[in-house]
Parts: sequence; structure tokens; C-alpha cells
Amino acid sequence: MSTTTDQPIKNVVLVHGAFADGSGWRRVYDLLTARGFHVSIVQNPLTSLADDVAATTRMLDRQDGPTILVGHSWGGTVITEAGTHPNVAGLVYVSALAPDAGETTAQQYEGFPATPDFVIDVGADGFGFLNSEKFQAGFAADLDDADAAFLRDTQVPINMSVFESPVSVAAWRDKPTWAVIAADDKSFDQAMLQHMAARMGAEVTNVPGSHALFITQAATVADVIATAAENIGDVR
Repeated sequence: MSTTTDQPIKNVVLVHGAFADGSGWRRVYDLLTARGFHVSIVQNPLTSLADDVAATTRMLDRQDGPTILVGHSWGGTVITEAGTHPNVAGLVYVSALAPDAGETTAQQYEGFPATPDFVIDVGADGFGFLNSEKFQAGFAADLDDADAAFLRDTQVPINMSVFESPVSVAAWRDKPTWAVIAADDKSFDQAMLQHMAARMGAEVTNVPGSHALFITQAATVADVIATAAENIGDVR
């Protein structure tokens, strides 16, 4: 992999996943801005892959130079497509999905065990919420009860059809890539996360924590993003 930027990288764009919104990145935002980074947070509508990619592209268009693009969970699929933007110098996947060109998100689950604590309730309109009773166990087991309840009650539903939409390109094939993987993730099978990261050739950081590692392991996530920004020129 290679990058052509000679400029210091000070821009970071954060992309949330399904059943969440951008406010979950607050701790990562605070840590990175304290280190001098300019951080922008995408608010995905979660209505289609095209809509989420468009929302991310709008934010990338606003950056004034090379940018590290970060995705959590479903946000990994979004950055895989949106990451071909010329401002993107590197990608960071945070317990995130990573299809290849022509693949759907749903295909990433094939061959891996189900995660019984991650239960999606799908409405008649095709939008899904995480099951309220299983939410903390499946998504945020290492958050305290109050914080997990807040995430549960502010979750944003996703149009379930997005998981059948193939990505047209895979930015990770051309951009330097890092991955942070939560060892206690109950939303995705651990072998699935490791397989996707290995296929990308990502530099992997494994941490204890749930699928909500963007909150509970914010310091490590921020460190990996900063490392990507500081060392991108050394990735060839």
C-alpha cells in the first residue's frame, strides 16, 4: 500500500455504525482535539449505503487536506466505499465491517458463528432496532447500566436492506489501513473480525472490550488514529 501525501495529517473524520449516532465518538473527539487534530463527525442517516456514503463524502469534501477516515461497525462498510475520496490518506476500522469490491455486508458473516446476544428487531417498514433486553449484553457489556441504557434508548434504526448492497470499490486495497478489534465483542464473531482485518492487510490492535469500544476504549482508538496520522508516510 502507498500514499502520496507529504503534508502532516491533522484531519480526522469519524463515521458511526448502525443503531448509533455520531455522539458516541465524543471521548475519541475530545482526546484527538486535545492533541491538535481537526475532527469531524458524520451523522449517517442509515437509510441506504448510498445515503451514508454521500453523508461521509460531504464531510470529506469539507476537509482542507489529507484525512484519516475512521469507521465503527457498519461504518466500516461506509468508509470502504467512501474512502476512495482524494482527501483520504488512511483508514481505521474499529471493530468494523470490511467488504471487498462487489461484496455485500451480509456476505461478511458467511461461515462464522452467530452471535446470540446481538438481536435485531425488524419492523414492518424494514428498519431494525437492537432488541432492548439484549442491547447491553450484545452491544455494550462493558458500559455501566446508565450509559448502556442511554445508548439503547437513543439508538437509530437502520434500513436492513443496506446489508444486501454491494460496495463498488474497496478503498482498503489502495490506502494504508489499521484495525482496532475488541476481544469481547458480542456483535461480531471474533474470527470474522480477525479475518477481515487480515484480508485487508491492516495493522491490528487488539483490546479488551465490547462492541462499544469506541466509547470504552476511546484512548486506544484515539492512539491508533494518531499513530496512523503520524506514520502514514512510512507505509509503502
